Amino acid sequence: MKRRAWITLGAVVLGGGGLVTYAVATPSQDPGAAGRAKRPVKVYDLALKGTTSGKRELPGTQTKQFSMLGVSWTGATKRLHGSAQVRNRSLKTGAWTAWKDLEANVDPLESPEAGAEARGASEPLWVGPSDGVQVQVVHKNGSANSSLPKGLQVNLVDPGVATSAEMKAKPAAYVVPAVSDSTSPTDSVTPTGSVTPTDSASPSDSSAPSAPASASSAPSTSASPSATIPTAPPSTVPEPPITSRAGWGADESLSPDPSEYNPDVKAVFVHHSDGTNDYSCADSASIVRGIYAYHTQTNGWNDIGYNFLVDKCGTIFEGRKGGVDRPVLGAHTYGWNRESAGIAVLGDHTSTGATNAALASVARIAAWKLGQYNADPVSTVKLTAGATQTNYFGTSFTAGSQYTFNRISAHRDGYNTQCPGSSLYGQLPTIRAWASGPVQGLKVTSLSGAGQSGATYYTKGAITAKWSTTTPGSLISKFELLVDGKAVATASGTATSVGTTLALGTHTVAVRAVHQSGKTTTTPALNVVAETTAPTFTTAPKLSLRTGTVNTSSVPVTLGWKATDNTALKSVSLLTPTTATFGPTTASSSRTAASGTASTWSMKADDYAGNTRTSSASFTPVILQETSATKSGTWTSRSSTSYLGGKSYSSGSKAASLTWTFTGRSASWVASRASSSGQAYVYVDGVKVSTVDLKSSSTLYRQAMWTKSWSSSAKHTVKVVVVGTSGRPTITTDGLVYIK
Repeated sequence: MKRRAWITLGAVVLGGGGLVTYAVATPSQDPGAAGRAKRPVKVYDLALKGTTSGKRELPGTQTKQFSMLGVSWTGATKRLHGSAQVRNRSLKTGAWTAWKDLEANVDPLESPEAGAEARGASEPLWVGPSDGVQVQVVHKNGSANSSLPKGLQVNLVDPGVATSAEMKAKPAAYVVPAVSDSTSPTDSVTPTGSVTPTDSASPSDSSAPSAPASASSAPSTSASPSATIPTAPPSTVPEPPITSRAGWGADESLSPDPSEYNPDVKAVFVHHSDGTNDYSCADSASIVRGIYAYHTQTNGWNDIGYNFLVDKCGTIFEGRKGGVDRPVLGAHTYGWNRESAGIAVLGDHTSTGATNAALASVARIAAWKLGQYNADPVSTVKLTAGATQTNYFGTSFTAGSQYTFNRISAHRDGYNTQCPGSSLYGQLPTIRAWASGPVQGLKVTSLSGAGQSGATYYTKGAITAKWSTTTPGSLISKFELLVDGKAVATASGTATSVGTTLALGTHTVAVRAVHQSGKTTTTPALNVVAETTAPTFTTAPKLSLRTGTVNTSSVPVTLGWKATDNTALKSVSLLTPTTATFGPTTASSSRTAASGTASTWSMKADDYAGNTRTSSASFTPVILQETSATKSGTWTSRSSTSYLGGKSYSSGSKAASLTWTFTGRSASWVASRASSSGQAYVYVDGVKVSTVDLKSSSTLYRQAMWTKSWSSSAKHTVKVVVVGTSGRPTITTDGLVYIK
């Protein structure tokens, strides 16, 4: 018998004669019950009233707290050929939601022993804590003459609050005290506005008994379910973590009848529970309790219909009782329950796909159940129809005949429903692939401790392989690092890297993933060379003077070097007096050096294995003013801040010369340039080596016009001679720079 509660109805007369109807559902227990830490599950049934247009409705109605609702009607085998819409008032904000459609095209009850209390019903809709509801049900063609099922109600479910003790251990004998099954008085509005008792629909709480477990009533050649508890066969894959019925706070008094069992599990049907996707995973146990109460108290079933439920965080909940490792007969897919198990993903996946966490858990539980009967989740199987009907795609089934299904199928594959939503339906191939194996999308993302050049990696020995997969780690048994085809290191299925040390020489390295099914997949092998020979500088760093503008503080130079490696040179870096990095084939760089100061030029060569070598040399650029030269002929001293040291020599006399003697490895002559500048001969150690033309369209000062370098430092003489160019004989010299 269902426990009853009082429904107090009232009305307020508005201007113009309009009425606003409201209802308050009040439990018959003490009024302080709602404030206790524990709150039992309750189901409130509110009758829908007819209108002149032929629809059934419940005006905006205030109620006690509920979080789930649905619409039900008399007759478990009846169908609602119409649409049902609801909206609710948030307990938190007090705001009314938009209208929501209920999934009314659901499976009829299969059990012939369902009893008088069994009802047809929509799918329950989780709306979160609410205290008001409005409902409208319309025949699909909108005609006032069309018939809707009798006894239409909106059923409000308060999932209650289970204590932590209840959710840790299954209660030994928890039974809610019975309340007499009497018709609940309600109040109705008289024409004058006074209140008179009448009979109306009443709420029920969680103590009500339920009908026997559902079973296919149509003829079938498949084995009949049995009340005998079968043994639990081992599976080919590990059992995933499952939250027990006690763990989510199931009130076992709602399901007093014994479980029934199928001979085996040939297939798994995937469902969605409908409702919001914005629920908190902390509320998942409450949602499951709500579905349990709805199936037992509204549908009139013996137990929750699904064998398992999965939330968006991937938590798996035990559904119908009887043992998660046994082939429990469920009530989830009309006509196909006798050979299958049902898994419901919490939420509405019509336009939004399920989370990867949810997909992974569905794959794990499906693989485990099918693995108990040596069935590959990616294969197909013939199932015997338990009813004559069509599915969502228009495929016809005849009771007693066999039809081919995927081992992991959707509710819509067996019955004419949109469940599990188009988005989740499109994710079924992923679920099958993850459940069956091998591991999908395996690839090595990096090989740290090694450098790559072309198609080859180089290392000094220690490497760490990193990888990624599209198959979740919860479905992977382990990873193995293969060197030359042999496993040298192992990591867990949730790992993303593992390391080893290679012996010197050439190797192949790969990663092998072992799926929980035992199927393996291996990445393409990488070529890896382990070597410890450092690069060499065949030419140590050296400075030579170059053309450009000379300043008192710095002079233009070229830094040169040559580095090689026995395998693959990666780069050469300048460490001091400044920093820079060069490619393996670069052998020079234009720089500037501080004049008059010794600077150490340090460079490092790196190979791809990580071996390094450093080479350094010290150089001092020296500026020799023109006054330090030996003069021949006529020279005029000029003063300007544009000259080095503020002075320079100028001469237009043919054969006039300046001679500098120094000990160094590189030299450059510095002069001024202008449109009227002439030419000069340059002699090195008595030998004419160049004719330099100083003419320029613009005036330039302190220009290194001529340079020469030697392989080593030695004593040299540089002589500059005025050519006496016709029309522009004059040259202006600003000194000589050399490197010692």
